[in-house]
Amino acid sequence: MTLLAAGDPAPSISGSDQFGKPVSLEDYRGKKVVLYFYPKDDTPGCTKEACAFRDNFPNFQKAGVAVLGVSIDSGAKHSGFAEKYQLPFRLVADEEKSIVAAYGVWGMKKFMGKEYMGTNRVTYLIDEQGVIEKVWPKVKPAEHAEEILNYLGETT
Repeated sequence: MTLLAAGDPAPSISGSDQFGKPVSLEDYRGKKVVLYFYPKDDTPGCTKEACAFRDNFPNFQKAGVAVLGVSIDSGAKHSGFAEKYQLPFRLVADEEKSIVAAYGVWGMKKFMGKEYMGTNRVTYLIDEQGVIEKVWPKVKPAEHAEEILNYLGETT
């Protein structure tokens, strides 16, 4: 797993959200974007992280920052997850794994002694010009949204 770094241009993304609508980073030019990668819908850590973004979403809106979650789950799975937890932001389906590969978050993981390939929990903050401003390679799901907001408060 080789992550991108601050100062790198953000790779374009092409996918669809939980409503089946196309999603592209170009749609967000002129606005900062939190692009957070997570392993799987409806699992404990991913649910904590998504709900923390949900609970802090008004603060992201106030800061003029878009939030996009990305996993390799299908749009249908994203739809159920978003509805169940009333997530107000878009979840991008990356079933072909092209986005997770482009951002370097697809890699070897270990759980209960077993190794497997999967999506690592990583967040990128992309600036208004489409350049990576900050990378969070280690994320604590319940605290991460506030960590980003604290960073934004220091930089805006």
